[in-house]
Amino acid sequence: MPGRVSVRSSTATRISRKSSTQTLNSRRSTTAVIIPEETSSTRLRTQICAIFSDAQKSNAGHRKLAAKLRKTQDSCSLETANLPTKNGQIFGEDDFIVEVTRCIIRLMCVKKGESVGDRVLRFLELFLRYASDKDAAAATEAGVDLSQVTLETSTTRLVSYVLSVLLPLLGSKEKTVRYRATQIVAHIVNSLDSIDDETYHLLRTSLLKRIRDKESVIRVQAVLGLGRLAGNEEDCTQEGADSDGKESNSLLERLLDILQNDPSAEVRRSLLVNLPLTPGTLPFLLERARDLDPATRRALYSKILPALGDFRHLSLSMREKLLRWGLRDRDENVRRATGRLFRERWIDDCAGTQVIDDDSSNTDPKAPSVDGLLELLERIDVLNSAAENGVALEAMKEFWNGRPDYRDVVTFDDPFWDRLTPESIFMARSLINFYKEEQDGKYESLLEDKMPEVTKLAFILQRYTNDLIERIRYTNASSDQGGDEDIIEQEFIVEQLLHVAKTLDYTDEVGRRKMFALLREILSIAELPEEVTRLVVDVLRNVSGKEATGEREFCGVVLEAVAEVHDTIVLEDPTIDNEDESFHSARSELSDTPPTKPKIKEKDEVDNSEMEEAKAIKEIVVNLKCLHIAQCMLENIEGSLQQNVHLVAMLNNLVVPAVRSHEAPIRERGLACLGLCCLLDKALADENLTLFLHCYNKGHDALQVSAIHVLCDILTTHPTLLTSETADAGLQKSISKIFAKALKGIHTPEIQCAATTALCKLMLLSITRDEDLLKQAAICYFDPSTRENAGVVQALSYFLPVYCYSKRENMDRMASVAAAVMQNQVDLADELEAEGDMVGVGM
Repeated sequence: MPGRVSVRSSTATRISRKSSTQTLNSRRSTTAVIIPEETSSTRLRTQICAIFSDAQKSNAGHRKLAAKLRKTQDSCSLETANLPTKNGQIFGEDDFIVEVTRCIIRLMCVKKGESVGDRVLRFLELFLRYASDKDAAAATEAGVDLSQVTLETSTTRLVSYVLSVLLPLLGSKEKTVRYRATQIVAHIVNSLDSIDDETYHLLRTSLLKRIRDKESVIRVQAVLGLGRLAGNEEDCTQEGADSDGKESNSLLERLLDILQNDPSAEVRRSLLVNLPLTPGTLPFLLERARDLDPATRRALYSKILPALGDFRHLSLSMREKLLRWGLRDRDENVRRATGRLFRERWIDDCAGTQVIDDDSSNTDPKAPSVDGLLELLERIDVLNSAAENGVALEAMKEFWNGRPDYRDVVTFDDPFWDRLTPESIFMARSLINFYKEEQDGKYESLLEDKMPEVTKLAFILQRYTNDLIERIRYTNASSDQGGDEDIIEQEFIVEQLLHVAKTLDYTDEVGRRKMFALLREILSIAELPEEVTRLVVDVLRNVSGKEATGEREFCGVVLEAVAEVHDTIVLEDPTIDNEDESFHSARSELSDTPPTKPKIKEKDEVDNSEMEEAKAIKEIVVNLKCLHIAQCMLENIEGSLQQNVHLVAMLNNLVVPAVRSHEAPIRERGLACLGLCCLLDKALADENLTLFLHCYNKGHDALQVSAIHVLCDILTTHPTLLTSETADAGLQKSISKIFAKALKGIHTPEIQCAATTALCKLMLLSITRDEDLLKQAAICYFDPSTRENAGVVQALSYFLPVYCYSKRENMDRMASVAAAVMQNQVDLADELEAEGDMVGVGM
């Protein structure tokens, strides 16, 4: 620690003297903290020490203490006449700098977590900021343009001297000294508005060395300081590029590398909060939405994104990703922060803000704006994000839950239903779903007030469905590709109306019959899109009733619609040949020579072949449509297959011929329908297990995945096919063989993932107890070749601990194969090259 020096010596002289007084042995670092012998106390030292002593007791009086220390600084500064004390002593600015630095040096040995050290550090930062503001105010009164010149004041000289003492300590061998020195330097950097170029380069070089420190707490303080420097350098680079521009990019690139790769979550989080928000850094900051640390992800959604400004500057794909990642995060706090961002910040960007006072920066959100909400839905692209796995519905659930003012202002009157848009109908659907999902009928009265009756909604659905079919038929007839966008929007509106229809109460018999007849009519339209068809079948199932009678009626109506769709296959018109024959006979009567026109004959043959090809294609399309309707119907059936004559007729007349078809698309969809039929009848499932095994062994990749799914569903629904004493041993062996083959990764990653997931389900349900398959699953988890297949790793990461902890016999079974698994890993590790790393065992 610097001792008392002569008032005539300069600051630079005292720095050299301090270096000359260091007497270290060979076993100690050259950057250790050396505390010289104390000299006699002075009144200035007593006054400054008393201020720092009071500062470490509490944070309450820091502002008064900072003003008191500033007054002492003014009395000692070069700009003020040095007045002698009662003892004849004169204290100048150099004396003040030395005494303040003497107190700062004593922080070097205070360990992290000591409250007294943190209080003194906060006081020092407050004092430097307070003194800098006072100096700037005085310069402004004197007419100095601070944007053009850098002031040299007593505060800047104090900072320069303190930094000259602290920077050598950044390389100390003592981690406590390194930590405190780096922390003080970072706080000094963040408390000042400007520094000179020489000090800046020293800071940059010294702090860059600490971002690779082995202690994470030191790296945190280093990035706090460098984040401020990087922000200032970014501004300089944008204003004009010179040789320092390369240094700026280099510093920013290093910090971004730390943000992506530092193992400490605290370092990444500190850098995330302190890096400047620029077009260059924004993609790296948004990446932290997938960070492993929940607090870092929460910091992005609660601090960075709200401070980003208008979210509409983000790309459409990035908005959707941020919403999906945040709302589906495993941490509840991240989900809350994302919901708050969406319903408070993003809606205000669309609805605007209202300034209370022209002289005040305080703003309040505008009154609820339906137009702003519709724009928000447009900005998140509800046409795509409102799909089955989209995030729009989850986002709107959070929105309605946190914004009761919008719930009150939204109304669904007649003009609303007459001018539906994709955004408005989705807004209605999301609000109705929110009301329906609330427990205890909390919003039942509000729902009744806002929702139209069933009959009215049926007419609305009929009008928009007719419009959709007309657009589709017109586009198909004219081959106009420009109307595809209109068709997509109209199809989306019809889909949302059907979603609304699924939530209605059909106790009103008049409305139920109207809706039932309408859905029956819509379902028989061959041009109806597949997603609309699926929703129509779902709504028709709700309208039919849940009892067995309603199920039989539902099956009969759907199969009638299937028959009508199948009848749309246009057969060849026999009148064409008759017209040709009459034409040739008339011509033969007018001429004695035989009418040989080979060119016309060839043209007729070409036309006939084109017609046959078009007919075959249309027949395939219509058959696929019929099978799709049947598949949607089977997904809504729970009763027995044999007790439903409609299902038996469908199986014999539609599904079995499709399975035997030579057309691959028809055969694959027929197998899917057959698998659903097997879930309804155990005997049928027993008969067709070998068929699905054959499809897996001989089919292509997509068919193999479908076969695995069907086999898993059948065995889950009818477990006695494998677990009963009368089960076929050959069948058990065949099923075990396909799972073992798939786990080895012989096929594509999709097949391996599907087989692994299916095997985990069967083992958790104790349907299969094959120890060889269990051993193969454990080996597959540790196998380096599976680390790129995230689906396999995720399934096994969940399965292995749950399987062991669920039952005692599962533990015994795992214990019996553990030795073989570890032996396999030892043998595999010997064969791996140096760069071949394995999945860790810390599960």
